[in-house]
Amino acid sequence: MKFRAWAAVMAVVLVACGGCAGGVGREPVNLTTRKAEIVRYQESGDYARGMAAVAAEASRWIEARAAKRVEGERLAVVFDIDETVLSNWENMKRDDFSYISERWHAWVDRAEGTAIEPVRETFQVARRAGVAVIFLTGRKERDRAGTERNLRAEGLGDYAELIVRAESGAAEAGAESERGRSAVVFKTAVRKRLTEAGWKIIANVGDQESDLAGGYAEKVFKLPNPFYLTE
Repeated sequence: MKFRAWAAVMAVVLVACGGCAGGVGREPVNLTTRKAEIVRYQESGDYARGMAAVAAEASRWIEARAAKRVEGERLAVVFDIDETVLSNWENMKRDDFSYISERWHAWVDRAEGTAIEPVRETFQVARRAGVAVIFLTGRKERDRAGTERNLRAEGLGDYAELIVRAESGAAEAGAESERGRSAVVFKTAVRKRLTEAGWKIIANVGDQESDLAGGYAEKVFKLPNPFYLTE
């Protein structure tokens, strides 16, 4: 998957003792309590409302920018996949917010992710405006078939390219090499390559700062994600 672990949930915030040697830091909030807060946030509708607000802003920008297209411009929007256009909420709940590699890849292969409706609408706005969509994800090459099935099943099949991370040091067709690169370095390098190939990326949409950092996009749109952290 595009993340190392469900870090935003599994990590805790340690409060320093003000530099006193031998001091004892304050006990952080219990992990079970934090998980319960995350579930309440998701199930209360606050998460959905936050997603909808960002997606609406992205849609307005894409429509306005496409209307100002200069002749010959090859406009594109780059979307992340997980917790951007597809939700893995059921998988996260089932595994208690842990990342278990074998179970994750099996989930992807079953193509059971559900479209995040406001962002699917942004995808549709881009396509109606004649703007290409490129998916750029940390999913691996082994996940390609399941990802393609899932995108098609959820009405997200009209895209120009799906870029995943290769399984090994050598990049495969349509995949980018791992080579120990962080998500920021990986995704920045891909956007740079796309730009050099003639695409003008007018919007970059993702749920992680690492999806968006590094440039090569006219505007970025950060969706909420309290579930995990990718660096």
